[in-house]
Amino acid sequence: MKDSSEYLAKKAFFDKVLTIYGRNAVMEALEDSAVTIHKLHLSNSNKPNEQLQKMKLIAEARGIEIRYHDKASLSRISKNAKQDQGVALDIVLEHFGDEAHFLQENQNYRIIALDGVTNPQNLGMIIRSCAAGNIDAILLPTKGAAQISPLVIKASVGTLFKMPIIKTANLAETLKNFQRHGAMVYTLSSHAKESYKSMAYTDKTIFVLGNESEGVSGAVEHLSDAQIIIPMQRGVESLNVAVTASLLAFL
Repeated sequence: MKDSSEYLAKKAFFDKVLTIYGRNAVMEALEDSAVTIHKLHLSNSNKPNEQLQKMKLIAEARGIEIRYHDKASLSRISKNAKQDQGVALDIVLEHFGDEAHFLQENQNYRIIALDGVTNPQNLGMIIRSCAAGNIDAILLPTKGAAQISPLVIKASVGTLFKMPIIKTANLAETLKNFQRHGAMVYTLSSHAKESYKSMAYTDKTIFVLGNESEGVSGAVEHLSDAQIIIPMQRGVESLNVAVTASLLAFL
């Protein structure tokens, strides 16, 4: 029983760990005291320079473990040998969680769910808008969508570390689970009759934003409780998904 609880505790911790790479991205994270860091990874093949020395000094001052690896091992950690520049950093995303924990902790909420949003810059800007607005969490699929990366962190302008993110292996099933707990799921459609501003939303609301070119998937559209539209002027057909997210975040 003890071994099982220890395993679950470790798994819960490492589920929140994100590894970033690249010297500038790593330096920015090290210098931000609000970012919780697990471990700094350096390649033995790095040639000494001022930036690397500063990284090590900051890590030592913050009590962050430093690990040294051969080039091949470091590339396995970063998963991007061409761009890691011999540096990787394990960041603990305190606000990462799962649906069960979120439902247990939150009685009322507004969530933005992303259904196939693949552009990392869009994901970063969505995170920024949600963090600034009235959104309590982002629902992010682990497959078929952009994942957290240095580019996303940059686009979010650091707000990634403040925004609760729920990861899911199956968006449709997760949405169904939220519905069983009383949530209403809204999808955006150019054919909808109800404006996003005129809808009377419940205390448990989920907005689903679809893929940049194809929109919301059929499986998710099928289970939505209602469709809403953002009225357009001058013949404009649609907005960038990140712009749509910002409008919904400030309802």
